[in-house]
Amino acid sequence: MPKIDKNIVIKNKRATFDYELLEKFTAGIVLVGTEIKSIRLGKASLSESYCAIHNGEMWLINMNISEYFYGSYNNHETRRDRKLLLNKKELKKIERKTKETGLTIVPTRLFFNERGFAKVRIALARGKKQYDKRQTLREKDDKRQLDRVKKRDF
Repeated sequence: MPKIDKNIVIKNKRATFDYELLEKFTAGIVLVGTEIKSIRLGKASLSESYCAIHNGEMWLINMNISEYFYGSYNNHETRRDRKLLLNKKELKKIERKTKETGLTIVPTRLFFNERGFAKVRIALARGKKQYDKRQTLREKDDKRQLDRVKKRDF
């Protein structure tokens, strides 16, 4: 059996680069048995995924969870739509904000809580313009150079 890490955190690094994250929520996710086993092995990706609301339910679309190696004929589809579990109050709030102001819903992290349940951190986000992305890169480089100088001084 492969080694399983308890502190699996799968991040969507592309989300922070492409979007300005405004408000964050934590949602449960409905998974089948082989999906949870693959996630515990760290075989999942959020890079091209997004969230949408259909019929009063939130769905995580295009998230990639690799097939479980020991999964036989019971294995799951790698890119199926997965239902997210939120309170009705949160769903209404998110739906209202996405319709009114043109925000989008982006998954940012997939992790396990202290009880061992898989959770997804989603965020209401506004798309960045090209010059905003360049500014973010510039700030990141400046911070890196400043850290190098501080490290050299000590």
